[in-house]
Amino acid sequence: MKRIALCLLTAFITCAANAGDRITGQPFATRSEVIATHGMVATSHPLATQIGLDVLKKGGSAVDAAIAANAALGLMEPVSNGVGGDLFAIVWDAKTKKLYGYNGSGRSPKSLTLKWFQDHDYKAIPPLGPLPVNVPGAVDGWFALHDRFGKLPMKDVLAPTIAYAREGFPLTELIAYYWQLAVPRLSKYPGFTEQFTLNGRAPAKGEIWKNPNLANTLQAIASGGRDAFYKGKIAHTIADYMQANGGFLSYEDLTTHKGEWVEPVSTNYRGYDVWELPPNGQGIAALQMLNILEGYDFSKIPFGSTEHVHLFVEAKKLTFEDRAKFYADPAFSKAPIDWLVSKSYAAERRKLISPDHAMRAVEPGTHKLDGDTIYLTTADAQGNMVSLIQSNYRGMGSGMSPPGLGFILQDRGELFVLKEDHANTYAPGKRPFHTIIPSFITKDGAPWISFGVMGGDMQPQGHAEIVMNLIDFGMNLQEAGDAPRIQHEGSTSPEAQAEPMKDGGFVDLESGFPYETVRGLMQKGHSVHFAHGPYGGYQAIEWDAKNRVYIGASEGRKDGQAAGY
Repeated sequence: MKRIALCLLTAFITCAANAGDRITGQPFATRSEVIATHGMVATSHPLATQIGLDVLKKGGSAVDAAIAANAALGLMEPVSNGVGGDLFAIVWDAKTKKLYGYNGSGRSPKSLTLKWFQDHDYKAIPPLGPLPVNVPGAVDGWFALHDRFGKLPMKDVLAPTIAYAREGFPLTELIAYYWQLAVPRLSKYPGFTEQFTLNGRAPAKGEIWKNPNLANTLQAIASGGRDAFYKGKIAHTIADYMQANGGFLSYEDLTTHKGEWVEPVSTNYRGYDVWELPPNGQGIAALQMLNILEGYDFSKIPFGSTEHVHLFVEAKKLTFEDRAKFYADPAFSKAPIDWLVSKSYAAERRKLISPDHAMRAVEPGTHKLDGDTIYLTTADAQGNMVSLIQSNYRGMGSGMSPPGLGFILQDRGELFVLKEDHANTYAPGKRPFHTIIPSFITKDGAPWISFGVMGGDMQPQGHAEIVMNLIDFGMNLQEAGDAPRIQHEGSTSPEAQAEPMKDGGFVDLESGFPYETVRGLMQKGHSVHFAHGPYGGYQAIEWDAKNRVYIGASEGRKDGQAAGY
C-alpha cells in the first residue's frame, strides 16, 4: 500500500521497477551481482558475453575476450558500434601491476579543410552522410591491444563472430527498437538498405539476422591483420566508395592511421583512485566533478535527496564549461590537465555553488551531445582486467555503408567546431572531441573496479554517479548501476554552435526519485524533466581481493549480461 500511495503521489515521475520484497540489498536492484573465480565478462548483449567467456575458457586473456566481445557487438548491436567506429581502452596488467591507456580515435580527412566548410556556408558539420566520416580506429585498436596483451591467435578471437555472422542470430528487444528508428533516417545512403535491412525494413525482435559481408570482412582481418583493413582491398573499397559519394576520406588517410598508447589520468576520491583517459576524450570531466563533490559530506546527505541532486547538477555545470573550452586533440591544443583535475582548482569552483539557487548562466554555448555506444569489461584468471568502449557515435553512424563490407562508417567528425580560435576547431588530420570514455578504480595501487557508462553527455555524469553510489552511498556493484540516475542537459558543449546557456538547462530525473526531491529542486530554480532512455548503459567488474573472486554487474536498462566461470 505504501508503494501504491507513492506512485499515485508522484504525478509526472513514474515509479521505477522496485522489488519491494527483495530480501537483501537495495529495493531498486534489478538482480544480484554475479560472482566467479576464474574470469568475468560484462557486455550489453548476452551472446557477446558468452563469446567473451568462451575465449577466456580457451586460455585467452582479458584483452582477447574484450576484442572477441567487441567484434560480436559490432555484428549483434550495429545500432551502437562496429569496425567503422573508434575505440578507447584502459587495461590493468597484473604482471606489471600498472594501468595502460589506449586512444584509438581516428583523424579527419587530410583533403578536407575548414575553408571548404566556410566556402560552402556550413555552420556545423552535418550528422549524417559523407562529411562527418573520420578514419575508423577500432581495428587498429584491436591489434594494438592484442600485440601487447593478447594470447590467442586473432583468427581464434574473431572466429565466433564470423560464425554468427554467417549462420545468423536472433535480434534482442532494445537493439530491434533502435534499428527500427534508424532505418528511415539512413536508407537514402548508398549501401545501407542492401546491407542493413530486410527488403527495406528493420529486422524485428526475435528474427534471425545474418551479415555475410561482415563475416568476409572479419575473415580478411583475421587472416591479414590490421593491414588488411587499412592498406588492403577493404581500404580501397572504403576510399573508392567515399570518393564516389561526395566524401573526402581517402586511401592515404586509412594507410597512415595509427592510434596511440596514453597515460591514464587520476584523482583520489575519499581514498580511491579514479582513472580516466586524457583528451581528446571527455573522461577528466568525471574527475573534475568528483573533485568538486568531495568537498561535501555525503554521509549526511541521503541518496536521491534534493541536496544530493542539486550539488551534483551544479558541479556538472561548472565542469562542462571547462570541457567545452579545453577538451580537444592534444596534438592541436594541449589542455592544462594537471590544473583542471587539481584539488585547489576544484575548491575555487566549489565556491561558485549556492546551496539554495541553481546557476542559470555559466558560459556561452548549449548543444546536446547524444550518441550510441557499447561499453564492455572483461577479467581473466591471471588478474588482468579490461575497460573498453567503442562507438559509431550517432546511432548507426553516418549511414555510409561501403559495398560488400557489412559495416557503417562513423559520424564522429560531426563534433568538430566550424569556427576559428577554438580548441576543437576542424582541421585536416585532427581527432575530434570524443564522448566515449572507459574508466577504472584502484585502491592502494591495486585493482578494484573496471566500469563504464556509455551515452554521449551522460558518460562523465554517469561515471561520477557510479563512484558516488559505491563510495558515498555504500551500494554494491549491481545496485550502483540500478540506482535511478540524474542527467543534466543544456551546458556549454565543445561543438556548440547555439546561443549561450541563460536558463540553467534542465535536469532529467529517472523514475524512482521521490516527488519531494522534484519539488525541492524546482524551489531552487531547477527545471526538472522526465525522459525515457537517455541515462546510459553500465557494465562493471569488481575484484574482491579478500575473497579472491570477481564480481560482475550489468545494465538493466539494456539487453546486457554479466557472466563468469
